Amino acid sequence: QVQFVESGGGLVQPGASLRLSCVASGSTFSRYAMTWYRQGPGKEREFVASIWANGGSPNYADSVKGRFTISRDNDKNTLYLQMNNLKPEDTAVYYCNQPTTGYWGQGIQVTVSS
Repeated sequence: QVQFVESGGGLVQPGASLRLSCVASGSTFSRYAMTWYRQGPGKEREFVASIWANGGSPNYADSVKGRFTISRDNDKNTLYLQMNNLKPEDTAVYYCNQPTTGYWGQGIQVTVSS
């Protein structure tokens, strides 16, 4: 079973940046596409970004396009989400996900507030 551990969240002011990381256990990380989802307070979980197994074809939700960048380092079994110009509406628990296998990370809190 694959495990994912997210890190890099926290409390920041509007306009700040954060980089989330998601480290995978095991040796299969490089075979599969990965996604980031988030769930804000009182909201449904929503798609944020996705990336192919080889790092190609990044895709973003309209709400984060131009501000967030998804990337991965298959040598380090790590998925990243660079978040710039954060807004209060980005406040959520962020999850990494491997769609093919259905595995999820435990989630990491990001709070954007002045």
